[in-house]
Amino acid sequence: MKNLTAWARRRDAEQGMSTSEYAVGTLGACTIGGVLVKIGQSDWFGDLVQDVIGRIPDLLPF
Repeated sequence: MKNLTAWARRRDAEQGMSTSEYAVGTLGACTIGGVLVKIGQSDWFGDLVQDVIGRIPDLLPF
């Protein structure tokens, strides 16, 4: 019974940990998403995508 009580106390002590981990993970994902949106809206990235798509027919074997 003593081991069960120690386990229950440990579990209760770490209860808020998952919430903070989710918050940090969500903040990180939003930050990366924001950076990708800004890169995607830039002119040089649009030119790069158009150049890559324009070269695809040259790479096809037929």
